[in-house]
Amino acid sequence: MSALQACKALLWIGLLFPLGLRAQSTFYNTGQIQRIELHFSQPNWDYQLDTAKLGAETPLMADWLKINGIQYDSVGVRYKGNSSYDSTKIKNPLNISLDEYKNQAHEGYATIKLGNAYADPSLIREVLAYDILGDYMHCPKANFAQLYINGNYIGLYSNPESINKEFCSNHFYSSSGTFFKCNPLDIPSPLIKSNLKTLTGDSTAYFPRYELKSNAGWNDLVSLCDVVTTNSAALSSKMDMDGAIWMLAFNDVMVNLDSYSGVFTQNYYLYHDATDHFNPIVWDLNMSFGGFPFLGIGTSGTATLTVPNMEQMPIDIHATDPNWPLINAVMGSPRYKRMYLAHLRTIADEVIASGDYLARASAFQSLVDTAVASDNNKFYTYTQFQNSLTAGAPNGSYTVPGISSLMIARLAYLQGRPEFGYAQPIIGSALPSPLTPALNSTVTVTAQVSGADSVFLGYRLDQSLKFVRAQMYDDGAHGDAGAADGLYGASFTLSAAAAQYYVYAENANIGAFSPARAEHEYHVVQAALSLPQPGDLVVNEFLAVNQTGMTDEAGQLEDWIELYNTTNGTLALTGLYLTDDVLNRSKYAFPAGTVIPARGFLMLWADEDSSTANYLHCNFKLSSQGEEILLGDGGSLTLDSIVYGPQTADMSLGRCPDGTGALGLRTAPSFNAYNCTVAVDPTTAHALQLSAFPNPTTERLEISASSPYKGDLEVTNALGIRILKEKWTGSANLDVQDWACGIYMLRLGNATRKIIVLH
Repeated sequence: MSALQACKALLWIGLLFPLGLRAQSTFYNTGQIQRIELHFSQPNWDYQLDTAKLGAETPLMADWLKINGIQYDSVGVRYKGNSSYDSTKIKNPLNISLDEYKNQAHEGYATIKLGNAYADPSLIREVLAYDILGDYMHCPKANFAQLYINGNYIGLYSNPESINKEFCSNHFYSSSGTFFKCNPLDIPSPLIKSNLKTLTGDSTAYFPRYELKSNAGWNDLVSLCDVVTTNSAALSSKMDMDGAIWMLAFNDVMVNLDSYSGVFTQNYYLYHDATDHFNPIVWDLNMSFGGFPFLGIGTSGTATLTVPNMEQMPIDIHATDPNWPLINAVMGSPRYKRMYLAHLRTIADEVIASGDYLARASAFQSLVDTAVASDNNKFYTYTQFQNSLTAGAPNGSYTVPGISSLMIARLAYLQGRPEFGYAQPIIGSALPSPLTPALNSTVTVTAQVSGADSVFLGYRLDQSLKFVRAQMYDDGAHGDAGAADGLYGASFTLSAAAAQYYVYAENANIGAFSPARAEHEYHVVQAALSLPQPGDLVVNEFLAVNQTGMTDEAGQLEDWIELYNTTNGTLALTGLYLTDDVLNRSKYAFPAGTVIPARGFLMLWADEDSSTANYLHCNFKLSSQGEEILLGDGGSLTLDSIVYGPQTADMSLGRCPDGTGALGLRTAPSFNAYNCTVAVDPTTAHALQLSAFPNPTTERLEISASSPYKGDLEVTNALGIRILKEKWTGSANLDVQDWACGIYMLRLGNATRKIIVLH
């Protein structure tokens, strides 16, 4: 590829996103192997890491870390893992903390966790399993990385996203809730399980079984365990049961037994969100697809499964064993069991029967083939890797099965079970009426359903909330046309810009969802709204590290974001969203009725405190290490977007002139006030238009304006960095031959123009 072709390819990618906004999470792009390099000045770095692992597990400082060539100085490194760690081996799993000594992160991620493919001849199990699980519930992203230490290639690793406060904030819209890692603190034992079983005595009895990741929360865990064990009828008020059911269904179909479903009931997290529910999060999938054969029976039995045992593992494992109380609760509830069977069949149909898992696995193996061949520290031979989809390989006392051979036999077993022969309810299109309702109007959802005894509508008005479930009726009185015609209906008030909903139907044996992946996926109905257009409303100033500045209504020092209305009329913000995650563009919804006056400001606190109605508090915080802020309609419309780097305490980034200028560092933040005074007629400036020719360009750029203007011409690059500022004289002729290939923004007062430079 020529330099010009490469430039055009990068620009094409860049044009998919607004200027100044990068595509997030390229670090976890499953189509790219990350190159991670560490350099230690300590000649005995491996010995020091081993010593720390066997002691206090304090990190060792590496001189620098490079990620795909981008260097970060002074990072913390330690070995991690239990069975996957071996002091006699070179290729051990690592935990790398970019922010251990400095305020730094890569694409917003400060922690890197690398898995060494222990007990996995395919080297793809973990990435493949997360890739599949992400279709059904909240889980980490994951891909592959090649690790080099002091210039030596250590090997190919899995690169799963760390489950930490940032993960919880992105997925559950808070980060200060009770947070547990559900793994025994010492070497796992069948006698010590993280199984959510209530224990005698006080909370200290739980200490060996769970690791507290928040400042407090033992009483919350005790309360959850009491409900799971003794009052499962109340469990929906304590736990996200749909997530729990998806977790158990995935564990069963994929024979993932180094999990809650296996002997140690471990390798998951629990996060208690602002809705007062615990959310299960699956962790450590390197031994999925039969890589861990220990099922467990009773208190201490291990029940080691052979490969044929795995292929025919019952779908109701541990249904009555009191040492797996969460499974007891699901299998003991007729409704939860029907939902479980529905989710089980969805995974089996979509992933195995369709061949989807094999297509993904084959693509991953092709991607990593060269990296595996040159990995001299891997635990299996290159031939075993090549044959790992179909052929088994030994791991100590048992055999790790080939992925596809296990799944083919597993599917045959599942399809032969009576539960897979149950006739599921059939749900037709679940449509809202009207299709684009007015705000605060009644919306009726109807669905043609057959083969069901009961039908329910699940809906919510914000994605940070739990779904409310309401019964749907076929009686002719609920917007469902005639009685007993198979058309079911239910209604709710659309008091927000949009609502998310699904339909669940069940008979005596099994349930069905529309969409099939609900509640993780859902249908959406949006209110008919008139929205501001790009340029009307902007992020004018923000402060990401507030230590001594303005406080909110509760007297707390919180991050804040200032919006500015550039128009001469009042703007309604209902239907707009603010986010710090481009992959979740509808993260924070402005409360219904929110307005911003002409040429006025609106302040929002970014503090994860959005639970109170009409509170202008976002359900996310701003990262001090840098991230993005995006304002839009939750879909394709972007009103403004900003990408910023590491921030300094009590210093903001603000625009000057307000609403149109480039962002600049402000040592004295101007909360809810103008950032600067510029002698420009706002009416004239707002109408000013810029022309640039030729565009794209390679050598020179001719710039002109539609009307006279006194001020400066500014040019910023795609990162928002100003590269040129000169006095405007009525026109400009710029030499761009030394500019890098990319997208640039011209600014003249309130007028802007995007240009493209090709070389």
